[in-house]
Amino acid sequence: MKRNVAASLATGLAALAAAAFFAAAQTPAGKAPAPAAPAVTAKATFAGGCFWCMEPPYDKLDGVISTTSGYTGGKKTNPTYAEVSAGGTGHAEAVQVVYDPKKVSYEKLLDVFWHNVDPTQNDGQFCDHGNQYRTAIFVHDDAQKAAAEASKAALAKSKPFKGDLVTEIVPASTFYPAEDYHQDYYMKNPVRYKFYRNGCGRDARLKELWGAAAPAH
Repeated sequence: MKRNVAASLATGLAALAAAAFFAAAQTPAGKAPAPAAPAVTAKATFAGGCFWCMEPPYDKLDGVISTTSGYTGGKKTNPTYAEVSAGGTGHAEAVQVVYDPKKVSYEKLLDVFWHNVDPTQNDGQFCDHGNQYRTAIFVHDDAQKAAAEASKAALAKSKPFKGDLVTEIVPASTFYPAEDYHQDYYMKNPVRYKFYRNGCGRDARLKELWGAAAPAH
């Protein structure tokens, strides 16, 4: 009886050893593990007047991966800064935000947008006048559209200022990155940036609109 059990155990161990040897033979030694799935990112696009001033508030947010100044919402292919700023191309100066939706929500990006623009100004933003400086939310899908419309409706009910909200909510179209010297302008040229921002009255107007909720710069 004991000999039969011992024989069965030996046979089982031999089978397991053979299976392990076969599996090892099928897997090359030192084979790297499968790469991890890439992180999921999303895009959001906002027009809030001068794009120099719209990069900083998003760069500060945890979960934002990058911000790019550019042109969108127009008809001309590959427009230049001179063409857009002169008007007539239909483009708006905008900032495109690439973010990690697990770390920062689209609703948070919308909140930052509203508090950094004058949504009642229909001829531009602050000292910059013209359609190229309009405010707009360019939505990339139905979920963004619904969130943008909900946030606009909520703001219309709770706004601490007078005036109608004229900010557009429109489908995103081709986004053309602006020339290199416009990217991260506030970091590359901090003195000129501050001079422009203060001279344009941006922060003074934001304080007038939002009071204690105005962004700190």
